[in-house]
Amino acid sequence: MGKLALAAKITHVPSMYLSELDGPQKGFRQAAIDGHKEIGRRCRELGVDTLVVFDTHWLVNAAYHINCGAHFKGTYTSNELPHFISNMEFEFSGNPQLGQLIADECNAQGVETLAHANTSLDPEYGTLVPMRYMNEDQHFKVVSISAMCMAHYLNDSARLGWALRQAIEKHYDGTVAILASGSLSHRFAQNGQAPSFSTKVWSPFLERLDHDVVRMWEAGEWADFCAMLPEYAVKGHGEGFMHDTAMLLGALGWSRYDQKVEVVSPYFGSSGTGQINAIFPVSPVAGDEVPGPQASIADAAGATAGRL
Repeated sequence: MGKLALAAKITHVPSMYLSELDGPQKGFRQAAIDGHKEIGRRCRELGVDTLVVFDTHWLVNAAYHINCGAHFKGTYTSNELPHFISNMEFEFSGNPQLGQLIADECNAQGVETLAHANTSLDPEYGTLVPMRYMNEDQHFKVVSISAMCMAHYLNDSARLGWALRQAIEKHYDGTVAILASGSLSHRFAQNGQAPSFSTKVWSPFLERLDHDVVRMWEAGEWADFCAMLPEYAVKGHGEGFMHDTAMLLGALGWSRYDQKVEVVSPYFGSSGTGQINAIFPVSPVAGDEVPGPQASIADAAGATAGRL
């Protein structure tokens, strides 16, 4: 019935908002903003009606959660970085129907998930910042899914991604894009050093590791990347433990994914972290069986304790 038309890994750095404002940083995140606008443009071309965001700023301690309220409007100040995002206005419509369909399919496949349609919960800035540039005219409906998962296994996040795709393709009458909103390495600059790292990555090791990962994505080396993801999430300080990336790849077929990534905003450093906007072309995936995460992530995660 429905279609997954576009998938992407995206940045949400709050300095994008600062980049709009008059001052010494005005314009310095234009490449990242332009990348968001390009992704929004392509979604329009593909007839997308809803953007589903895997938000690594939405922290949860039990189950997976979907914010699918009917409408969102407000003024947001970041409790984490109030000197970066202060009094930022937002407004867009949600998609309660799609959110519930995703939750139903996730639960049917054994991934505990709750959809919240009648809620006063606003999205976090991992959703709000991208929507500011991709969806400034409120063209798209928006669904946000928790992706800072504190007591979850990466294999479950990949299974959630696969269930989401099944919900779209089997039960939804519409066209959807998915956005993994989170960085690559996410080691912030030490307190007091942030200004000098505003456009840098924290260490040569993390920067080299990120560049190697991007090269793997561009070459389509998915079996190798999927095998290393649990360890990369730990040693690379992955944002949200990289559950957003597991969700994204789960929806695309995990290690059986067969496309090469297109970078639309080149890799850049921000306050010590490594950032990118990259489109993951969507391939057809046949059948109902989970194409990889059930086995290959479970095996990899078995060697890594705790929240991975």
